Amino acid sequence: MDGSAGHLTRTLTLGPVVLFGLAYMAPMIVLGTFGVLDEDSGGVVPTAYLLALVAMLFTAMSYGRLAAAFPVAGSAYTYTRRTIDARVGFLVGWAVLLDYFFIPMVIWLIGAAYLNGEFPSVPAWVWILLFIVLTTALNVVGIKVAANVNLLLMAMQVLVLIFFVVLSFGHMSNAGGFDAIFSAHPFWHAGTTVSKVAAGAAVAAYSFLGFDAITTLTEETTDARRTIPRAILLVTVIGGIVFVIASYATQLVAAGVHVNSADTAASDIAKVIGGRLFGAIFLAGLVITQFASGIAAQASASRLLYAMGRDGVLPRRIFGFVHRNFHTPVFNIGLIGVVGIIAVGLNVSESTSFINFGAFTAFTFVNLCVIALSLRNHTLNTARGILTGLIAPLIGAGVDVWLLTNLDNTAIILGVSWLVLGILYLLYLTRGLRVSPPEMDLTEGEAAAST
Repeated sequence: MDGSAGHLTRTLTLGPVVLFGLAYMAPMIVLGTFGVLDEDSGGVVPTAYLLALVAMLFTAMSYGRLAAAFPVAGSAYTYTRRTIDARVGFLVGWAVLLDYFFIPMVIWLIGAAYLNGEFPSVPAWVWILLFIVLTTALNVVGIKVAANVNLLLMAMQVLVLIFFVVLSFGHMSNAGGFDAIFSAHPFWHAGTTVSKVAAGAAVAAYSFLGFDAITTLTEETTDARRTIPRAILLVTVIGGIVFVIASYATQLVAAGVHVNSADTAASDIAKVIGGRLFGAIFLAGLVITQFASGIAAQASASRLLYAMGRDGVLPRRIFGFVHRNFHTPVFNIGLIGVVGIIAVGLNVSESTSFINFGAFTAFTFVNLCVIALSLRNHTLNTARGILTGLIAPLIGAGVDVWLLTNLDNTAIILGVSWLVLGILYLLYLTRGLRVSPPEMDLTEGEAAAST
């Protein structure tokens, strides 16, 4: 940070930006949610990830175009406000808030589910509360845990994933020979249906959340107009390849493994392919990853609420408050911790679907923003302009809407209820749409989240 000028310094190159995006996605999540996806997709998790990857690629291209057009710390909220309308932008920001606000809850729930599976005598709610208390306390005092261990966690996740895949292939080779490693069954079989694949993909998209977080680094990246779009696509493609390979290897083994719970299936599979020692290593890696991710997610969400309070979108006296001694938004951190208690009454499938409602809403509008920008700039007068500025984003928006409608009913009801609350609050802020809603300056809030 350049203290004298008060601006972010452009020092990041393509490599560090890609690493940030991959770390934010937390690659081990493919194992953490495997059992749920296995149930939802009808036993073809790799196919669900491939469909989700297609959807994310179209949306990633749209994010890249908008990041090049608006080289500032961006988001779906910023892009919609600048290309479509301030009021529509507010509602998209409200949908994004759904992700930020509840992602810590999902992270804590996944970690607690695996700990409860390993230690069934301890109720899951005890683990959830322990996650909440520890991460809330650390975030209140401002400890920079997530930033300091970011690279270490990435290395640990990659190692665990590599071992998991290698051991899965080794297990199948020992059981049925080398040919057993190569099979179309994990991708499609007699019981596979398009509706099940779509339902699985709708949940699988949760694993991709974070590729868009790269746009928050725009003001700190050299040659951002070229670097950020390339980084977004690279993170999406690399993440998608990792998810497909890891889920394929896991799916091969899963057919012959009895799992105690869909929420903790990967833990049972880990013990089968690597014994109790690897099962313990897998559990430790997953829980540590979820713990660190929870710290970062809670910190980011609290800073977003702070930015909204500071700019008058939310009550400034409450959400814009910073503790005098800790220099952190204590109320916001505590509020997100309290919201996390909702996890006690949810399962992994319901919670991830709920989060994805906000993500698909934002992703849909990002694609529509590209079309609006193309119309405004009159770039639809060539074949390439029509392809990149109309057809591709239309496909992206269509796939996003299709996946949104394939979320479970609970997620759709909760998501629509959240949007209705946003509309009512927008009417209050704008005095019945007579004035423009307050504009959020996310740059300061996002920068704070990383400090």
